[in-house]
Amino acid sequence: MSGQQVSDKVTTIDEVQLAPDETLDDLRCGGLRIIQSRDGYRFSLDPVLLCAFARIGAGEAVVDLGTGSGVIPLLLARRTAAGSIVGVEIQSQAADRAQRAAVLNGLAERISIIHRDLRDLRGVLAPESCDVVLSNPPFRPIGTGKVAPRDERAAARHELAGGLEDFLVAAYFLLKQGGRFYLIHLAERLAEVLAAMRRMRLEPKRLRCVYSRPGQGARLVLVEGRKEGRPSLTVEAPLYIYVGEGYSAEVLAMYGE
Repeated sequence: MSGQQVSDKVTTIDEVQLAPDETLDDLRCGGLRIIQSRDGYRFSLDPVLLCAFARIGAGEAVVDLGTGSGVIPLLLARRTAAGSIVGVEIQSQAADRAQRAAVLNGLAERISIIHRDLRDLRGVLAPESCDVVLSNPPFRPIGTGKVAPRDERAAARHELAGGLEDFLVAAYFLLKQGGRFYLIHLAERLAEVLAAMRRMRLEPKRLRCVYSRPGQGARLVLVEGRKEGRPSLTVEAPLYIYVGEGYSAEVLAMYGE
């Protein structure tokens, strides 16, 4: 199955079936639903933040590296006028769930899911064929933090199948000259992220820090890079996830609430 599109798994909404270890969950975004492993990695707020930060033009070709359950392609297909959206995922079961979710939401004509290691995309996706690449990669290097007990959760949180530079190399390979790369990562790794992006010639152009609440330190960073771009970084206003007892107005707006 490696390197193959999985779009032939199902062709109609009626054919989408859940395995006993899967759940059907509401994304709270435009009625979208996703299929997830009951005991594996579960979707978080991160891809919602990343999609809201990204700027996608009409007709643009988009690739999501490490798509997991396909949250980013689903959000972009529903909320933007992107031309084509491809999700690349190394884990076969996750790739299958992502494609079934595209069918379930009636978005299979706009979304393609490819089961492939992002470190080996040659012959599967053409070089310099994309306008935009996004990624919500594993945040932690091997040997740091507690590794999740199940393979799927471990691979989503730790760099078991490629580190930060592997994602950047893949993005550079796929992007057209001047193409845009969007990333969400840990604030504590910001220096490493920016240095690696410049080294891989994905010049950082926009930066936004994400805080849980006002008065606390940043937890996450959102970064836009441009392939072969000129040095010039805009630091945007902070993003607060919570205000009081619930989500901030900005985060609620990302959910359409």
